[in-house]
Formats: sequence, structure tokens, C-alpha cells
Amino acid sequence: MTEAPVVRLIEADIFERQVGFRFPFRFGRARVESAPQAFVRVRIADASGHEATGWSAEMMMPKWFDKNPALSPDDNVAQLRASLHLAIAGLRAAGTRTPFGLHAAAEADHHQAAAGRGLPPLVASYGLALMDRAIIDAVCRMKGVSAADSVRQDLLGITNATAPDLAGFDLADFLSRLEPSPRLAARHTVGLADTLTAADLAPKQRVEDSLPQTLEEVIAAYGHRYFKIKVSGRPAEDLERLIAIAAVLDLTADRYQVTLDGNEQFENVDAVADLLDRIEKEPRLARLRRSILFFEQPIARAEALSKSVAGLAQRMPLEIDESDGDIGAFPRARELGYAGISAKSCKGFYRALINRARVEKWNGEAGSSRYFISAEDLTTQSGLALQQDLVLAALVGAGHVERNGHHYVDGMARAPMGEQASYLADHGDLYDGASGRARLAIKGGELTFETALKAIGLGSSVEPDWTSMTAS
Repeated sequence: MTEAPVVRLIEADIFERQVGFRFPFRFGRARVESAPQAFVRVRIADASGHEATGWSAEMMMPKWFDKNPALSPDDNVAQLRASLHLAIAGLRAAGTRTPFGLHAAAEADHHQAAAGRGLPPLVASYGLALMDRAIIDAVCRMKGVSAADSVRQDLLGITNATAPDLAGFDLADFLSRLEPSPRLAARHTVGLADTLTAADLAPKQRVEDSLPQTLEEVIAAYGHRYFKIKVSGRPAEDLERLIAIAAVLDLTADRYQVTLDGNEQFENVDAVADLLDRIEKEPRLARLRRSILFFEQPIARAEALSKSVAGLAQRMPLEIDESDGDIGAFPRARELGYAGISAKSCKGFYRALINRARVEKWNGEAGSSRYFISAEDLTTQSGLALQQDLVLAALVGAGHVERNGHHYVDGMARAPMGEQASYLADHGDLYDGASGRARLAIKGGELTFETALKAIGLGSSVEPDWTSMTAS
């Protein structure tokens, strides 16, 4: 193992680039048609004064981090900006430490400061997550290594400082044995408002950009075998929607598997059980029911971790997502019967790795494979954000990753053509430029991203075009 460098944050800048969607996306009952993407640029220095620059990016999606109906989409975006600025202040105050040491020193105070501003835990996590990734990127560039190698060689200095429940677990040894794959199956999201067949699509709804729009077209174009199905929390309506989706999957997708995502739309365990009862009694859903891997965050975060879900968990593995607001969420969820947790770059690179270590520890103690971590997507956009997220998904050992950002946005949207050309040149295994722009290449239902996994830095060889953005 190589000793982790000690570094300090010298400078940090935040930029934004607006992203318009091909058609609206629904988070629960909210419809979103466009949102900005945040880009972070940091400058760090090590003990000898050697400096390096690093980058990160993530969508500033309204109506997911905080679903308070009293807040407008602009209010939600302002919350995320505030979290980023708080994270910058906290990491500067942390002084000179290892990359993970900076995170560990800042984390508790950052969440406390965010709470003092009325920012929920997920919003707080967003700012620190982007700053952490930019610092990791800078450290990797400073040392001339990929992010995967930095994790395995202990260059980030990851410890159990933020997760005392891992005391006695050999975290460094665990991280050194990670073998990220450069290929992952893409799990397509079937949103609540998504059209399933061409017959369901009115002519005025057709988007003339040559990209697939209906579920049938998506399967034909990309060859998906994994799907994530959004459900609304209204069991009778959800049953009819699932029947319609199953009719498409049963005819067009070979050996498919699905996950269900409640997006907090179910009030309690009884409402979830009602839906499962209906699914089990419906013969048209027999194949779909056998294919379900887990149910993601069915219950609203205000209730999800307040009562046991053990009885429900005996019927289907349950995973938390929106309830994962801090590093202690997974152990709390486990006590209540949940078995899984989502890995998302917007919640934290370090948090995902620590939760993956917990899965290793708990399954080892139980002698089973009950506990799991999945790779999920928050409309992650092609380019820097997507590639950093794919590296994280590979590191946590996900065999498939939810991908939906490319379905709602045409290629790299408003990224300058020069930036898109650079991605095609440096990461041609991940993109297709036949249309004249860089579009995500999903072939046989899979993504190949060896160039991202091996790139010096965290996932990307291409520096964003900062002149195309606005300062935040």
C-alpha cells in the first residue's frame, strides 16, 4: 500500500449548464422538464506545495432531494447551491489531511450547518458529495492514477472514522481486493409518464430526433434485459400499469429482470403489502413477479425508518434510497428489516464504498448474501457526471446500473461540440457519434467504459468547457 497524501483545498468554483429534457420526467407526482447541471472545479495542494486541479458534475434535479410541495423547482435548485457553498467552507476549514480525512473532518459539521439552514440530509449530502469527487479527481491527477487504483492502493486514506460499526473490519484489505468490471448491464427506467407502445403515443407527442421513445422502441434499440419500474403508491392504478408493462416485456425482452421503485409514494407497510397482494394474485404478472429483484424506497422517508418492515421484507427484499441521508442510515435500516441500499454519486463516493464494506461484513457474519448494494441513477448526464458514476458503480460491484439520463436528454444536450468531440475521441467505447453528437452507446443491453475506468482521475480524460457555463 502507498501512503495517502495529505492535501488541502485551495480554491473551489461552481458552474452550471442548463439541460432540457426530450419529454417530462416524473418523480412521484412531480413533473420535471429541465434542470441545471452543476460542475465543480477545485484546486488542491499537497504538503510539498504541489498543486492539482479536479472536477465533478451532477444534475441539480428538483423534486427529489426535497419533495416539500411548498417549494418550487427553483427553490430546490437554490437548496443544492447552498449545500455546495457550505461544503466548500467546511472542507477549507478542515485544513490539511488525507482526501478521506478532509471528508471525515467536515461531514458532521457540514450536515449540522445544512440542518441549521433548513436543508434536509439528502440536500446536505449533495454538496459534500460533489466536493469529495472533485478532490478525489484532483488527487488522482496529482498522483497519475485512476480512481479505481487510488481506492485499491489506499491513496485516499479511507478509514472507519465515519463508520464506527466497521471497527475490527479490515477496510484497507477489503478495498484492495475490489475488482471493478469495465462492463455493466444498463437497467432502463420505465417512468410513470413513459409511453409503452407506439399505439399509445399521440402524433403530437412524437419527438423527431431519431432516438427511441416508447418502451418497445427502447428495447429494440438497446437490447435491455434489466428494467426499473416506477410505481405511484396507488395499488389499483399501479396494478394496471404493471400489467401493461409486463405485456411489453413478456413479448420483447429476453430473460428480463426488474426492480420496483416507489419513490416514497406509499404511506406505510400496509399500502406496500396491498400492491404485493395484487401482483401475486394477477396471473398476467406471473413472469414479472418472478423477475423482481427488490423494491426500492416504497415508504416515505418520514416513516420509512420509524417502524419495522420485517414482515414485508420476508416477501421481497427492500432497499432504502431517499432515506439514505447520512452515513448511519444503512445500519438503522438494517435493524428494521431492510436488506439493501442504493449507491448514487450524488449521495457520496465514500458513503457508497463504506456501505459496500458493510454488505461484505454483514453477509460474512450471516453466511449469506442477504444484504446488497445497487447502483441507481438520478438522470445522470453523459460526460463527466455519468463516467464518475459508472466508476463508482463498478467499484461497488454492481452487475447492472440504472441509466435513464440518456433517455430524457439527446446526447450531451447543450455541451459544446468541441467538448463532445473530445469525449468521442477519448472515450469512444462509451459513446456513438454517428448522429453528429455524442450519444451514449448501449449495445446488447450493456455499457462498456474501460477508458473511463482506466482514465487518470475520476472517470474522465476530458476537461469540461468552462466557458460554456455560468458561474454559480
